[in-house]
Amino acid sequence: MPMHAPVSPQLQNWVREVAVAQDPRVMPTTPVMPLITRGLPTRPVAPTHSQVYICAGVIVKIHGEGTDAGRLSRRLTCIGGPDLDRLWIQPLRYAPLPAPGDRLATVWPRVTVLSTIDQPPWADTGRLLARLHRMPVLDDPPRLGGHSRLARAIAYLRGRDDLGWLADRGDAWADELRHERHTTLAHGDFHLGQLGHTPLRRSWKLLDIDNFGIGDPAWDLSAPAGFHAAGLLEEDAWQVFLEAYREAEGPAVPADGDPWPVLSTTARAALLIAVVQALRAEADEVARELIAACRRLA
Repeated sequence: MPMHAPVSPQLQNWVREVAVAQDPRVMPTTPVMPLITRGLPTRPVAPTHSQVYICAGVIVKIHGEGTDAGRLSRRLTCIGGPDLDRLWIQPLRYAPLPAPGDRLATVWPRVTVLSTIDQPPWADTGRLLARLHRMPVLDDPPRLGGHSRLARAIAYLRGRDDLGWLADRGDAWADELRHERHTTLAHGDFHLGQLGHTPLRRSWKLLDIDNFGIGDPAWDLSAPAGFHAAGLLEEDAWQVFLEAYREAEGPAVPADGDPWPVLSTTARAALLIAVVQALRAEADEVARELIAACRRLA
């Protein structure tokens, strides 16, 4: 859910300057609101190293420190390619721009995202991911971000005396995931919070390119699979999602049979990453539930 937090006048002015180039309704007094996603099991909290701001009809995302400009530019270019542009919300400009604090920013249209009161579109989501995974690689996208996200999460856990066991398990899972079965285009950080649509069209599209690239498509099924295996996602929802993905000939899992042997390692990795997201957001109750799930699956 959106939450309001203080934004410095200097940053507000900078966001307005970026936004007015895309939306002439922006005025010197137009509010600049930070967007923070609060945790649900299938919609993990947003990473603290990036910030997203809303100004009129424009979203300005300031990416995390150390974001590589070349990789970010390649991701922006790739999602604008033929047919891929039908699967992703398109940016308002296809190049990152310098942001305060030696950061990079991207600019997007304001879209409708999945609300906590909405019925999750599991069938649409399964078909959407299958279409992405079947797309030919026409440009030069970077490697999928799942491996890097897992490495950062493990490093965070190493700093906590009480969760060394989970960091050890994470190292083992990371080692298994170095040997990819096959590779496709994939989102890299998929959960329900990565869905949006423009106000006039109800067809869901993908959001957030930070981890998009070439890699094992199992990463995109990992969060739903992990939460289902841990008892945090209903059986009916998982089956609707999985069947829609298979009917659309998604390549991440076999066409029939038990998908868990293919998804088990990425699913465990997704739960570990979600634990770290919850800990960083100080969502203690969510973190405890996810840690218990990791113990059950480890």
